Amino acid sequence: MENSTSLSKSHRMLFLNTLAFTICFACWTLNGVLVTFLVDKGIFNWSVVQVGWLLGIPILTGSIMRLPIGILTDKYGGKYVFATLLLLCSIPLFLLPLADSFFMFAILSFLFGLVGTSFAVGIGYTSIFYPKEWQGRALGIFGMGNAGAAITTFVAPSLLNQFSIADPENGWKMLPIVYGAVLLVIGLIFLFFAENRKLEKSNRTIPQMLTTLKSARVWRFGAYYFLVFGCFVAYSQWLLPNFMNVYSTSLVMGGMFATMFSLPSGVIRAFGGYLSDKFGARKVMYWVLSSSVILSALLMIPKMEITTAGPGVMAGKKGIVTAISPEKISIGDKEYAIDSKPEATEQGNIFPTKSSWQKVIVEQNQEVNKKELIAKGVTRINFDANMWVFLVLVILIGISWGIGKAAVYKHIPEYFPTEIGVVGGMVGLLGGLGGFFCPIIFSYLLTTTGIWSSSWIFVLLFSAICLIWMHITITNMMNEKQPGMANQIDRKN
Repeated sequence: MENSTSLSKSHRMLFLNTLAFTICFACWTLNGVLVTFLVDKGIFNWSVVQVGWLLGIPILTGSIMRLPIGILTDKYGGKYVFATLLLLCSIPLFLLPLADSFFMFAILSFLFGLVGTSFAVGIGYTSIFYPKEWQGRALGIFGMGNAGAAITTFVAPSLLNQFSIADPENGWKMLPIVYGAVLLVIGLIFLFFAENRKLEKSNRTIPQMLTTLKSARVWRFGAYYFLVFGCFVAYSQWLLPNFMNVYSTSLVMGGMFATMFSLPSGVIRAFGGYLSDKFGARKVMYWVLSSSVILSALLMIPKMEITTAGPGVMAGKKGIVTAISPEKISIGDKEYAIDSKPEATEQGNIFPTKSSWQKVIVEQNQEVNKKELIAKGVTRINFDANMWVFLVLVILIGISWGIGKAAVYKHIPEYFPTEIGVVGGMVGLLGGLGGFFCPIIFSYLLTTTGIWSSSWIFVLLFSAICLIWMHITITNMMNEKQPGMANQIDRKN
């Protein structure tokens, strides 16, 4: 009876933690919709690179501060750290409507980006309430708060349009106020109703806590998390302008499509915890990294049209050009058939389409020699990068990353039971840095190449690096251990 009561209390705390984290994550990705709207409506004339920085700045704050926030959680307990975080981060959101320049917007974005550290608080705080046999599921459920990004991409565009009906220039200012008010309310609820707990061995000094970071396992997990979490956060914001620019969707439709990426990825995290418990984190990460390589390779193919040399027409004998028409060329008494340029191909094809024609390059009464080119061949290959196929691939890679997020965090409470906040904070920091650097990298790649799908080339390369690194590590461990020890690698790596 006592265990049942204790577990019920733990479930209530898990619900409150997950709710708070969901709201925090929604605020953390706010700039993805808000900045896109402000640029699209011409309210601010920011460049592509400036937009990339504004998308990444909140992610930077939420990343670099995860480690110290994780340490504070281990030392003082999650209740007061979480409540303070929620209340403080509401302030810059209330001030955001006053921003009238890139610099002010960047400063306030940096400050409210602190909500991103809520993950480091919640990981340490949630795990304390559960025994080991429940921690994988509990942390997976808590991680579903990533779906907060879907709330922003789905709800925020409609709110912005609604707020802008009466005042197109200043209506957007209501959105950060709404977000700030929600943070304030949740912070007060947390302060008055949450129960505080902290690690029993929380009397360790900060230098002692930081010695754990010397473990290579921490940094390897951090690299994986850079991919599965960092890229997830980046694309939660980057996909909206991507859909609007490449497929000419509206803000609301683009937001809905971005939601279709972020929502399943966040919700599936609990299932990722179940798979990691059942099959082992190593095997799950093999699936995740392999699928990331395959899907990003497909996604990196841009919407494009290639024009190249095709089969031309050459004169069969020497003579004078006597007649030219779109269908034929006459040289003396001999006629040569010409393929005219076809009409524009139908849009929306799933597979590439090809068309060829000839372009006449001789003139009436011109003398030509035998085997001289009289009509140049042109071949056009058109790939539409069908929007629905692109959307399905994006959803699949988001689901894969969602499973991977749970797999990465599977072993932290088991192997670092007294440093959950520190290790979880460090791994989260590295993952959060991915969310910061990726939009900036994507913006520079877009500016350099002029191709929106160039961001997927980066994802492909990083996925391949992680997969190769993991495989080499596992292979080396299996070679060092007895064959019978191989089944322990899931636990120890």
